[in-house]
Amino acid sequence: MDFLPVFLNIKNKTCLVVGGGDIATRKIMLLLQAGAQVSVVSPELDTTLKEYLVLGKIKFCAEYFHPEQLKNIVLVIAATNDRTTNQLVSEAAQQQQIPVNVVDNPDLCTFIMPSIVDRSPLLIAVSSSGQSPVLARLLRAQLEIMIPAAYARVAEIASKFRQHVKEHFTHPEKRRIFWEKALQGRFTEMVLAGKDKAAQEYLLQSLQHEKDESPQGEVYLVGAGPGNPDLLTFRAMRLMQQADVVVYDRLVSPAILDMVRRDATRIYAGKERNRHTLEQESINQLLVRLAQEGKRVLRLKGGDPFIFGRGGEEIETLASHHIPFQVVPGITAASGVAAYAGIPLTHRDYAQSCIFVTGHLKNNSIDLDWPYLARPNQTIVIYMGLLGLPVLCQQLIAHGLPNTTPAAIVQQGTTQKQKIITGKLQTLPDLVAAAKLTPPTLIIVGEVVKLHQNLAWFEPAEEISQTQIISGMATDKDKKQ
Repeated sequence: MDFLPVFLNIKNKTCLVVGGGDIATRKIMLLLQAGAQVSVVSPELDTTLKEYLVLGKIKFCAEYFHPEQLKNIVLVIAATNDRTTNQLVSEAAQQQQIPVNVVDNPDLCTFIMPSIVDRSPLLIAVSSSGQSPVLARLLRAQLEIMIPAAYARVAEIASKFRQHVKEHFTHPEKRRIFWEKALQGRFTEMVLAGKDKAAQEYLLQSLQHEKDESPQGEVYLVGAGPGNPDLLTFRAMRLMQQADVVVYDRLVSPAILDMVRRDATRIYAGKERNRHTLEQESINQLLVRLAQEGKRVLRLKGGDPFIFGRGGEEIETLASHHIPFQVVPGITAASGVAAYAGIPLTHRDYAQSCIFVTGHLKNNSIDLDWPYLARPNQTIVIYMGLLGLPVLCQQLIAHGLPNTTPAAIVQQGTTQKQKIITGKLQTLPDLVAAAKLTPPTLIIVGEVVKLHQNLAWFEPAEEISQTQIISGMATDKDKKQ
């Protein structure tokens, strides 16, 4: 996060705008909408600002900027086409610890002006941290379409009932649940349909029927998928925003964890080889305790919770304690990672079956049904097999698979850090050792791996420096000459 999103109350506060052109006019209009008193410093004003001056909406100083003009100012915007002036404004404001925005110069700003969706009192701000204002504007346009203007009335009516709801419920969690139910249900639909009076009556009746008692706890067992947030289900995302507490594993990516409700308590229950933050039984009992306290608990697991995720053990414990729970499947690593690697797990010409196994070493050994695995025309997908890769390859060869059988390993599949190494059973361990891969990884063995070369479609983004951009532009220019 490059900037902290903050909404400022500038009602009746004096703000200074340096500049009198079109861009300055747009910024002044925003400041006036927010209730600010606006002073403008510029040698001249455009037509609109002259009208504002006549109407008494702004104060005007017809001269060039100098730091003394910052006295009693709470916020400054520089909107001139002169870099020297803009820099002077920025430096002077920062010396006096006054927030300053310099239009189209993020490096001179201490705050930036986002694109705004105004459904007052509901406000939605979109920002690219000053890097791509056009992108922010386009996203704002999409939000304008998605969020009807009537949401302003939803917010206004809800604000009228806020104190009533607060007095009715002594438990904060119960208040939150009430509002979530109301705002996602009939109340909002009635307002959007223009039935404001009926919506208020419905909200009042709903409140009267709700008892002031401790909320019932519940556990959401949610699969977070293989790492890419785009692969989350709608249901998973909704429950991630409702939970009071999130208990998450090591394989849950930071990008996905960032999508959890901001004020939810986060508890790390990650497990690494030979190092468990919490033992499984402790995790089971933790979920029970939190739910018994009336919390809505999000148990967030990488991949799918029922595929090598020990989710079944967790809900068995919940069921034995009569704790309500629901399960949200996630895309397991086998299907997600293989798809992003361009490796179909089944194919009419190469593999008519697919088997998932775990390569987790226990007591320095891997106890698998090797004869069953080493069958032709099937794909083997191995979870948690990085450390035991040499043993895996040796045993598959020893039990009948040719040492030339295609094999691949994928690190952090589906994410922008995805890395794929392909080889054969005989060569893959050495290739992986040379590449110094780290978990999480997924191993795929079978003839389908040969398809990767032609079917790979996902290209993780590479860092592009300013130098590269300039160099590329220069090259294109040279080609035209």
